Amino acid sequence: MRNDPRQYDELAHQWWDPRGHFVSLSWIAKARAAQVPPAPRPGAVLVDVACGGGLLHPHIEDKGYLHVGVDLSQEGPKVARDHGVDHTVRGDINHLPFADGCADVVVAGQCLEHVADPYAVAVECCRILKPGGTFVLDTIADTLLARLFIITVSENLPLPGMAPKGCHDHRLFVNPDRLARACAAAGVPMKLRGLFPSVLDFMGWFLHLRGEVRMRPVRATNVLYQAVGTKVA
Repeated sequence: MRNDPRQYDELAHQWWDPRGHFVSLSWIAKARAAQVPPAPRPGAVLVDVACGGGLLHPHIEDKGYLHVGVDLSQEGPKVARDHGVDHTVRGDINHLPFADGCADVVVAGQCLEHVADPYAVAVECCRILKPGGTFVLDTIADTLLARLFIITVSENLPLPGMAPKGCHDHRLFVNPDRLARACAAAGVPMKLRGLFPSVLDFMGWFLHLRGEVRMRPVRATNVLYQAVGTKVA
């Protein structure tokens, strides 16, 4: 069964494994955190949508936010709390359990491609964001090239760091233009750019010469892409 959320509970012990299935998510989380501004005030709230095991936390812990994670899995939030996330909520990201305008920052990393209506989830993220707040997301484009890289290659090569087999369904991949229109209609115009791992870093990581792989910004948004926006007042 593709896109089975139970995988994340079964593999929860791998969230922080530097050679495990989720290691590439930690590289993307660092690129996501780089788009988060410092907290505008004491007690500012960052909501981490589909927080998983809390991979974002080490990259934003010095920015001054109360880090609140929400995730559907049972085990992920426990792992996230063990790794510094301040509060976690078990909840469905299709209907976020938060009030309108409660968050100074909302991040949604590598989750929209796992839901039936990613555009509605993006609008939900915009709903809970304060005017002037920042929304950062990253997801996978609905292209044949993305299907080749993310499923045909990543899920089928017996290499460290590859996504677990069956975790993606290409029918759920997210159209960048449609996503941008949905966010803009919800009051958050977004700027999009592609992300791609540094090939040299990846070779160094594969050979155990580097501890992480940097995600490079690229112009093309036809595989993995990132979007950043500010909610209009």
